[in-house]
Amino acid sequence: MKLFYPLAALPVAMMAIASCATMPSDAGDPQAAFWDALASHCGNAYEGALVSEDARDADMAGNAMVAHWAQCSDNRIAVAFHIFDGDAHGGWNRSRTWILTRNAGVITLKHDHRHADGEADAVTFYGGTTATPGTPNAQDFPVDPESIALFEREGLDASLTNVWRMEVDPAGREDARFVYQLTRGNDPSRLFRVAFDASEPVTPPPPAWGWE
Repeated sequence: MKLFYPLAALPVAMMAIASCATMPSDAGDPQAAFWDALASHCGNAYEGALVSEDARDADMAGNAMVAHWAQCSDNRIAVAFHIFDGDAHGGWNRSRTWILTRNAGVITLKHDHRHADGEADAVTFYGGTTATPGTPNAQDFPVDPESIALFEREGLDASLTNVWRMEVDPAGREDARFVYQLTRGNDPSRLFRVAFDASEPVTPPPPAWGWE
């Protein structure tokens, strides 16, 4: 497994990702090219780690992480996000799945949160839809009205300006990476960023909770 960029090197790393060559078949449509790059990893799993240094995420620092492209179809991709927490459930928290759907060329990201018994969490299926073309390797997902209503109902005011971001290189590319990131418009200091080595697949983990 390759080393991940420290936080101080993130701007350079992000520039490197953005400068990658586009996929020729979708050169004129960044979201289509992004979807193709994401779909090229279907069935694969990759090891990753927290690369941001926000103190609010200290409990995840150093923990093993795996992203698994668990289900794929032409217009839907489900990526399970597994975190080793060393406490219960065999040491792994398998509560999170990122669900991306494509409709009329626009991509939506939703977060499926489950408990170990498979039941949905009170805060689940929130996310956003791409508001700008983005690039073939990176797309931002500003929080949508449905999610804002959910956060307000659950008293999660800090999440009302969430912007999620995914970055991906096509499978088979040397040093390919997959990145998931959260920032907040009302809190410039907030940064949650995990990066995965998408050039070296690992054995897929068990299904995420509720996805058996």
